[in-house]
Amino acid sequence: MKLLNKVAFVTGAAQGMGQAIVRGFVAEGAKVVAVDLNQAALAESLADLGDKVLALACNVGDGASVADAMGQAEQHFGGLDILVNNAGVGALDSFLDTPDESWARVIGVNLGGTFLCCREGARLMVKGGRKGAIINLSSTAALTGDGPSHYCASKAGVMGLTRSIARELAASGIRVNTLVPGPTNTPMMAGIPDDYMQALLKNVPLGRMCETDEIARVAVFLASEDASFMTGQNIAVNGGMAFI
Repeated sequence: MKLLNKVAFVTGAAQGMGQAIVRGFVAEGAKVVAVDLNQAALAESLADLGDKVLALACNVGDGASVADAMGQAEQHFGGLDILVNNAGVGALDSFLDTPDESWARVIGVNLGGTFLCCREGARLMVKGGRKGAIINLSSTAALTGDGPSHYCASKAGVMGLTRSIARELAASGIRVNTLVPGPTNTPMMAGIPDDYMQALLKNVPLGRMCETDEIARVAVFLASEDASFMTGQNIAVNGGMAFI
């Protein structure tokens, strides 16, 4: 039970990697505040976990929504030890045809949302005097450039954000690391055209997509004392698609 009695906050938790991370954390003894835009779908997908999970609606791109969710986490579970910024969006825009609105949405959720949750989550950890762990989800696309410009830029920004706040929060005993998945078997990936998917997989030396539970196991490691001397690092789980 590597996370016994720890309180975690996981964004984008209704499906895919987020849901797998919630389940992985609960299996290791944590209590989890699971947030997503769609609270009904979220509550249904995690109903079997009972009172170990608090399901909340939250728009990570809106500061007031994030602050409210963090407040509810404090009120319900008494504080915060672990934050996982998994919520993300994409769009299949070519660079020359990218609308302003699409650029703003992808950057606003993937990078802006990570910033807002990191800020509020770290404030709550410092307030409670807890030596916490923050895990930000980036993407191998940030390294390879294989993907829409706004998506790649947002995920590269997450890596820079992680390094900056890892240095600043170290004095408070808060570790901040980036988990960098490659192509992973999620509903978001299911929406990608098959020819594009096959081209991606040809660049994965292990020859397959990652499964969500493989991401969850690394998240458990980064959140636990097993990673107690790791901060500001990019941890790639991409089958050898790119090296960091």
